[in-house]
Amino acid sequence: MPFSQFTPRNFTSDAIQTYAPSASGVYGISNAREWIYIGETDNIQGALLAHLQGPKTALMKREPTGFVFEVCNPSHRSSRQDRLVFEYEPACNRAAAQPS
Repeated sequence: MPFSQFTPRNFTSDAIQTYAPSASGVYGISNAREWIYIGETDNIQGALLAHLQGPKTALMKREPTGFVFEVCNPSHRSSRQDRLVFEYEPACNRAAAQPS
């Protein structure tokens, strides 16, 4: 089942502060070519802003342009993230799952 909010917002500090809540949920980061990362957190806004702070991370090297999110109960976040990762196959989640 896709993200309930499927129209991405710009992946900028201003848009994150305007649209992303400081609430429990899952979020996805993408560019025009691919889904880059899907995460789960206690604070959607804080997690997205933290990604912007790491300009040399694998995520930021893929030049993200948009984000989406869903507010959800902490007890459902992990399973929802797993379903979304399975469906969208984001590049940075795949890289993290590969053995070293």
